Amino acid sequence: MRITVGPDIKMRRFASRAALDVALAERLARAAADGADSAIMLSGGTTPGPAFALLAQRNVQAARGLRVLYSDERHVPSTSDASNFRLSQPLLAALALPSAQVLRVRTELPLTAAAQDYEERLQGLIDAAITVRLGLLGLGADGHTASLFKSADLEAARKHLAIAVQRPDGRTAVSVTPDFLATVDEIVFVVAGADKIPALARLAARDPTLTAWRAVECCRAVHVWADSEALQQ
Repeated sequence: MRITVGPDIKMRRFASRAALDVALAERLARAAADGADSAIMLSGGTTPGPAFALLAQRNVQAARGLRVLYSDERHVPSTSDASNFRLSQPLLAALALPSAQVLRVRTELPLTAAAQDYEERLQGLIDAAITVRLGLLGLGADGHTASLFKSADLEAARKHLAIAVQRPDGRTAVSVTPDFLATVDEIVFVVAGADKIPALARLAARDPTLTAWRAVECCRAVHVWADSEALQQ
């Protein structure tokens, strides 16, 4: 029998999706401004998109040496509508970071090479003592997070910082791993929509069979920010 251990999960419920978006934009702005030579990890999917757009409307002053990286990326061109990098363009424009400080997955490389390249650059952050102060994650209705979908992905991720993944939808992707997530100061799951209720309940219960929980069970601090549809109280 597997014993559930790991951090407590702090839940924060927002009255509406709009309130969640505003709070997330404010949190990202603070993370971007606080602390030189630090980093923010952005999640993929469409859920954080409105917060990125709101942040673009603010006069954000990024701290010196701020880096931005990604929890995962579909192996598609960076100009594709399916690209998480493309989704984050409003935020990147607001932060006005040099391109060298944006650690996108280089999807112009073959999949395996792209994963290896991303892992090497994540290791470079760690070696340079760059702290990832805030890491955003999504939560799929199936219980996945980043591009970690099943136990086989978690097994493949052992002793790696990034891996190539075959997604259930037929796409391929590059994802960070639990080992990398364990280096992040604060993980925030951003969750919206009634279809996430079952998965979110399992995450809150720290279900040891849930991929998303297993991905963060060695993290220092785990929070969930959810709208009223996703978090029933």
